[in-house]
Amino acid sequence: MLRGIPLKNIKIDDSFWQNHLGLVHGEIIPYQWEALNDRLPDIEPSHCIDNLRIAAKQLKGEYNGFICKDSELAKWLEAASYSLATNPDPKLERMADEAIELVCAAQEPDGYLNSYYTIKHPGMRWRNLKEGHELYCAGHMMEAAVAYYETTGKRRLLDAMIRFADLICDTFGPDEGKMQAYCGHQEIELALVKMHKATGTKKYLDMACYFINIRGVGENYFAMESRKPDYPVVWSPANADYDTTYSQSHLPVREQTKAVGHAVRAVYMYCAMADLAQELGDDGLLKACDMLWDSITEKQMYVTGGIGSSGILERFSTDYDLSNEVVYAESCASIGLALLGLRMNRITGNAKYFDAVERALYNTVTASTALDGKSYFYVNPLEVWPDACMPHTSKGHIKPVRQKWFDCACCPPNIARTFASLGQYIWAEDDDRLYINLFVNSSVISNGGAEVRLETMFPLKNTLKLTASKTVEMAVRIPDYAMDFTVNLPYKVDNAYAVFTLDKTAEICFGCPARFIYANPQVRANAGKVCVQRGPLVYCLEQIDNGDNLSALSVDTKKPLSEQAANIPGGLIIMASGKRRKPWSDNVLYGEQESQDEETLLRFTPYAFWGNRSPGEMLVWVRED
Repeated sequence: MLRGIPLKNIKIDDSFWQNHLGLVHGEIIPYQWEALNDRLPDIEPSHCIDNLRIAAKQLKGEYNGFICKDSELAKWLEAASYSLATNPDPKLERMADEAIELVCAAQEPDGYLNSYYTIKHPGMRWRNLKEGHELYCAGHMMEAAVAYYETTGKRRLLDAMIRFADLICDTFGPDEGKMQAYCGHQEIELALVKMHKATGTKKYLDMACYFINIRGVGENYFAMESRKPDYPVVWSPANADYDTTYSQSHLPVREQTKAVGHAVRAVYMYCAMADLAQELGDDGLLKACDMLWDSITEKQMYVTGGIGSSGILERFSTDYDLSNEVVYAESCASIGLALLGLRMNRITGNAKYFDAVERALYNTVTASTALDGKSYFYVNPLEVWPDACMPHTSKGHIKPVRQKWFDCACCPPNIARTFASLGQYIWAEDDDRLYINLFVNSSVISNGGAEVRLETMFPLKNTLKLTASKTVEMAVRIPDYAMDFTVNLPYKVDNAYAVFTLDKTAEICFGCPARFIYANPQVRANAGKVCVQRGPLVYCLEQIDNGDNLSALSVDTKKPLSEQAANIPGGLIIMASGKRRKPWSDNVLYGEQESQDEETLLRFTPYAFWGNRSPGEMLVWVRED
């Protein structure tokens, strides 16, 4: 079983990731703090901090914004915690302490914390678990509390969340007089496991296990809940039909074999299942996680690592339904996929899970943030025609440019905490080995005291140099795209890792030239199309390089791709031979004339950075000539 390494023991200095990691501490976290405090011009107010101030009776007013506003501050606090672990900053720590004091002031005497219910529905706790997000917000604040405690040693928020966790344990459970219920938006389950690890309190682990085990058992709780006379309506009418697959409450979790419903809720639940499988040695949970992982990555994942194809209800639809123009692929969903893959890797010691983790991190998650750190994608399409992204249409959820903020701003602070904690994805260890899962220029100090440095310019160049302060056994992931993988030392392959003894230095090389990628023919949206990939990076066509009407382009897959250094993010353009279909007269919509094509050169750039140079069309999957 693999273990994470404290972020303070990992130093990252990487040419690819500096585009984003360099912004986390200096730009992204401060920008988001200003947004949460409603101090940014030209964006709709967040109301997040003001809601907590009203709940704490420091300000008069009504609750404003989405029901889950507290979770946005929680994720921001978690991002700040990870940033402080690697970049100690008294000013940021004071900001975090200020936020924590506000949270504690808004907490009710018995430990309950939720500004929406404290302000808007006092006395109506736990009446709408289907949509109320009470336990969801609690879970994110608990994750923040653990992260801040582990980084700073300060217990203020942790002690507050211990009181809240105790209240939850007193409220829910199988005992008479308690609520036999679970949350509509999973998150509390994995958070309670973290609280157990941080405090050693077993009842938190038991509570997480209860929430997971009762889900989908017997009559659906949400159906029963909505029939009660005191059911407070949040979004849906009380008597509305409810699709239980939406919240993964249609079956007991060990019987679920296909990923269904709301994508973020699903992967957060699967993360909790994996955590409990590890803590309890529960093979049934682990087997279910593996089948659900395969369901996502083999039949429901975009080539960019996006998941959740439906713009309606942010959910999985059916196998191979991977439309490019009306895709949803929420940024939070790809982050959840990466968190699940990280857990599966640590439980099994198998590197295979990182093929999808790397795909999500290097494409969807990276693309979700602008290079100035001040605008974001909530939805991550693979084809964009800006003129067609009109409100109140099937593409109304597609934004052709990144947004400064959102009414429901779950993604920006989630992205921030992911970037700030990237080190946990790069390095891991067990009692015998030090593991490398991502090829990021960095150094680490292992639990055994070995200092190991990884030098690389990946993904631009595919060579790795390792140096160690003392002898250590290394396990370096062999990615699925690597060709002619070599180590200049004797090695063996174990669970997709190259394992060898590192004395002083080692060099690793592999090939991963740009290549054409096809989709399974059952992916109807991509029949007759190809995309370009180099290493983990998916490439796309942008209007700034290829003109408008990108759908009129086709690519000749019989001619080789060429790579050209360029002064763009990612540093490389992929060139391909292709054709452009000549336009017709504007006053002819249909006709019998044959289409005519002209030769052209296609220029592909990394999807991770699309839309940073100029707004315009974008296309990942291109017609094959």
